[in-house]
Amino acid sequence: MTRNIPEDAADRRAVRPVICYPNETLPDPDLPGLQTLRLTARKSGECLVPPREARCFHVPAGHFFRITSVEGPQVGDLNLWSAADPRERFYSGKTRALHGTHLTRGDRMWSSFPHLRPMATVTEDTLEWYGIDEFGGSVHDVIGTRCDPYTHRLLSGQDYHHCCHSNLVNALMADLNLSRDEAEPLVHDVLNVFMCTGFTRDTGQYFMKTSPVRPGDYLEFYAEIDLIGGLSACPGGDCGSEHSSDAAACYPLLVEIFAPLGPTVREQPRSSSYSWP
Repeated sequence: MTRNIPEDAADRRAVRPVICYPNETLPDPDLPGLQTLRLTARKSGECLVPPREARCFHVPAGHFFRITSVEGPQVGDLNLWSAADPRERFYSGKTRALHGTHLTRGDRMWSSFPHLRPMATVTEDTLEWYGIDEFGGSVHDVIGTRCDPYTHRLLSGQDYHHCCHSNLVNALMADLNLSRDEAEPLVHDVLNVFMCTGFTRDTGQYFMKTSPVRPGDYLEFYAEIDLIGGLSACPGGDCGSEHSSDAAACYPLLVEIFAPLGPTVREQPRSSSYSWP
């Protein structure tokens, strides 16, 4: 039985929402300038991420990196860290507040406090056509976290060791020669590349559905600062049924890095100028 419904309940629900963080004053990413710079960029390296595993890769400031689904529909969990100090890392919550629940061309991945600066800018997205579907779903979300062994045990009572969290921890341990205790606190909420997600309209629960990604689709970024990237090829495959298991068909993801032909004159973003009183 629902209690304490006010007489003006309908009027209260009808109040129009207000955008919390109007983003018209954010620094312009200058997509035309980046697209011009990309024309002369040449491939300088690559990293193939095996199914149900993760790998780290390094991207210098001023370079581009592209994540491609190469063999079958596959989603990936992306972490970014500052190469100068991995404690500065991608802040998915603030990125969501500034750009929305899903990222596409022109949106940026912002770093954690006290820096709060762009780490990478999305310059190309072959799934931009998807938009928002009738269920409220879209691709490349910053609303989920990453599949992890702790939640898996909480919900199923089982242990699974190829969750994206575990994969990213292992990859960072190998890349920076860290212990597990040192690496795990650095792994954080992700950009769910290619994943199709939203919230149900009736219960408000986080949902996933089969990703529209197909071989050849990609998401490309410009590195605003020197980056360490970590990418996990999610054990959910296209996330159309389940994740954190060996049941789904999974495929590799390819990371390619592109170097500009000459030195870039684009200035690296500085950390926030805010100072405590």
